[in-house]
Amino acid sequence: MITKEHAPGIVAIAVFGEFTLDDYREFEELVNYKIKFEGPVNLLIDLREMSGFTIDVAWEEIRFSRQHKNDFGKIAVITEDQWATWSAWISQMFVEADVRVFADEADGRAWLAGEELVE
Repeated sequence: MITKEHAPGIVAIAVFGEFTLDDYREFEELVNYKIKFEGPVNLLIDLREMSGFTIDVAWEEIRFSRQHKNDFGKIAVITEDQWATWSAWISQMFVEADVRVFADEADGRAWLAGEELVE
């Protein structure tokens, strides 16, 4: 299951439990709409409550990323899971976006908003 939120120039999703192909397609539909009417968008992807994903989601993510290579500005991934972090860095090969991983949602949102983060 996912929750979705959007504002001008940003799409945010949070994944709860298993990330399924139907969930991913909901995400794609919203992103495609935003890109069509607003141009490139920033993404906030919260994976802290994700228990796993189906293999078809992984394949769809690669296809979607390649199709939208230049349609993202920044992508903030919220997770403390090492595998999800690794996956986020691999995804960076398919898009011309700045991808960063955060443990804290507020830090990810601040970075997307262009606020300076104190390390």
